[in-house]
Amino acid sequence: MATAFLFPGQASQYVGMGKDLCEGEPESQAIFNLADRILDVPLKTFCFNGPEESLRQTAVTQPAVFTHSIAALRVLEQHGRRPDFVAGHSVGELAALVAAGALDLEDGLHLVDARAQAMSAAGKTRPGTMAAIIGLDDDAIKSICEDASTDGIVTPANFNCPAQVAISGDERAVKKAMALANDRGAKRVVELAVSCAFHSPLMKPAVDALRAALETITFSQPRIPVVPNVTAEPTDDPDRLKQLLVEQVVAPVRWAESIQALVNAGVDDALEVGPGTVLKGLVHRIDRTVTVTACGTLEDLHALVGA
Repeated sequence: MATAFLFPGQASQYVGMGKDLCEGEPESQAIFNLADRILDVPLKTFCFNGPEESLRQTAVTQPAVFTHSIAALRVLEQHGRRPDFVAGHSVGELAALVAAGALDLEDGLHLVDARAQAMSAAGKTRPGTMAAIIGLDDDAIKSICEDASTDGIVTPANFNCPAQVAISGDERAVKKAMALANDRGAKRVVELAVSCAFHSPLMKPAVDALRAALETITFSQPRIPVVPNVTAEPTDDPDRLKQLLVEQVVAPVRWAESIQALVNAGVDDALEVGPGTVLKGLVHRIDRTVTVTACGTLEDLHALVGA
């Protein structure tokens, strides 16, 4: 059977993230130090000390989650742990590309910074919101978004697991979709605390900026297949992976399908490499034949590698 490394996205951050890794592992400390040199924000300060409000800002959150993930990855690599496949949720796809050898680490830091800045700016240009809908299937969510689109843009943004989908778009249209979801039997409908309508057409202003940043970066042939959010199909084509990063900004994250693709490829063991345990919970709801181990803290990693 096979092992996959899974890399989390936004909403996995927390104050204190990565501090234990930085203090306990020289390789991890080097990653955080590099990020502080390259990025325009004092990343270690925000990650280790907060405040939480700053850490929730897109321009900080995305580089923070990426850096923490790579810091954890380096510990695994140092102890000889290698995946057969990789996948990342939203911004986590950048860390997955680094893990696969398709993207150089420094290029990854520059790219995550450009992505975060572009999406933050797009959110100010086209403000929107998101909501989680629990208890309805994908087709029902798509129908609700179509019916609510008379009030603006609203679209499925994250197919996270069966009966759990996040929608994204104009505030008025999202709120209409929330009301329709309640009327049509959703178990729970929750507006998310976000400042941007991620993975929706409202993010189009970020596409050109990200494409420009990618033009300066060379992708290598990945050592192992990557499962991109947009297609949910394993690929090792570097040009395709590069293009899909651009498309991902306005396309839904097909996470449930991505995990199913990994299962179909023989994956029965996965490591969540980065902050939090969001992906562990999602995978459990998608396919319980896959065992997911959290690898975001020093304690987690040492328990896994026997350090």
